[in-house]
Amino acid sequence: MEDDRIFIIDGPVWTSAGATAGLDLALAMVEKDLGAESARSVAKKLVMQHRRAGGQSQHSELLALSPKSDRIQNALSYAEKNLGSSLPVDKLAEVANLSPRQFSRAFQAETGQSPAKAVEKLRLEAARLMIEQSHHPIDVVARETGFVDRRRMREAFLRSFGQPPQFFRRNARQEVM
Repeated sequence: MEDDRIFIIDGPVWTSAGATAGLDLALAMVEKDLGAESARSVAKKLVMQHRRAGGQSQHSELLALSPKSDRIQNALSYAEKNLGSSLPVDKLAEVANLSPRQFSRAFQAETGQSPAKAVEKLRLEAARLMIEQSHHPIDVVARETGFVDRRRMREAFLRSFGQPPQFFRRNARQEVM
């Protein structure tokens, strides 16, 4: 049983987790029958940014954090767009127009975690997606998503997912076959 997959292909049976996942599933079917270029063309016509791999988790870290105020939401959106940069509390507080101390307290109250932990989770989600959907070397993924190096990214993956980054790359490749 696969509890947290967007869609699953089990022989002749194809099934998806929901409406958006159904579009991902349909694009996977187009790709299987007509090729990757046709699937990209259909995705473009559907105004979809990209097709997600079926083995990708349904979880969205940004949605899970669900801050209540625009200030904290703006800081999280800034963080998500700038994962490759240093994201100290001072910078996020500035984006939220709060003092660092006020920001940290408000962030914790609204999301249930520290800004540093939330940024790490956003980086992990972005890194996992890059690993599953691209052929970029692990070093490049680590750098692009704001981890200092591949070792630190690997440690964060093990802490959070219980598996190293290469596990996700292997799984994504096996699904394509």
